[in-house]
Amino acid sequence: MALAVVESHESERIAYITLNNPKRRNALSEALLTELEQHIRMLSGSKDINVVIIKAEGPVFSSGHDLNEVLQGEPHQVHHLFQTCGATMRAIRESSQVVIAEVSGIATAAGCQLVAACDLAVAADTSRFATPGVKIGLFCSTPAVHVSRNLGRKKAAEMLFTGAFMSARDAELYGLINYAVPEEILETKTLELAGTIAQYSHETLTIGKRMLQRQWQMTDDEALDYATEVISLQSIHPDAKEGISAFLSKRTPVWPSQQKVLHHIK
Repeated sequence: MALAVVESHESERIAYITLNNPKRRNALSEALLTELEQHIRMLSGSKDINVVIIKAEGPVFSSGHDLNEVLQGEPHQVHHLFQTCGATMRAIRESSQVVIAEVSGIATAAGCQLVAACDLAVAADTSRFATPGVKIGLFCSTPAVHVSRNLGRKKAAEMLFTGAFMSARDAELYGLINYAVPEEILETKTLELAGTIAQYSHETLTIGKRMLQRQWQMTDDEALDYATEVISLQSIHPDAKEGISAFLSKRTPVWPSQQKVLHHIK
């Protein structure tokens, strides 16, 4: 059985990756993480996909790592497990697509990390989030990296030191997710957000995502210098030329880079 299933919709420029091990609460075993990374990197090479939505089968988005692998593994095996998890999170960051988490149910520990690692997130208002490692004597160190880059320091520390659940409404308020919506419109809201983004130039989205990821690690002055170089170079890109011309002419742009991809597909 595939632990992560890919479904691509090239006409909509959107792909879905579904975590598919509900009996194990979609635990991020080494096998599932490996499949997830492979799918993300495979899709990243496709210029006809602009958005990737990560969702899950069953009532739990992801319960985090498979604790049996942590408990029973030799030290080098456990180290490799966490390295594999890190590689999967990096694949999301390095993806040429905008990655959206569609969350239903709970997302805990590395499952919460997965949500935090995505570029955007939409959750059912009944969803809950936690980094409860402190309760079992294993502080959520790796989840803390991504969670603390979404939340303010005090709120991230509260999650990590108490292990308490955060509601979807609070997750929206404090920046872990973008929207908390009723369960019945979760898929619709996520697709609406994805569709808004998917209509834009793949090249522009990729450049923008890489710029955001890099500048977050810089000082304000360094980031402004870097952003100035990026936007100056991008201004001569055919998609930028077309987009500006279309705006000034009050028409819908036809992205040159996308037309090349569609021609190649045909």
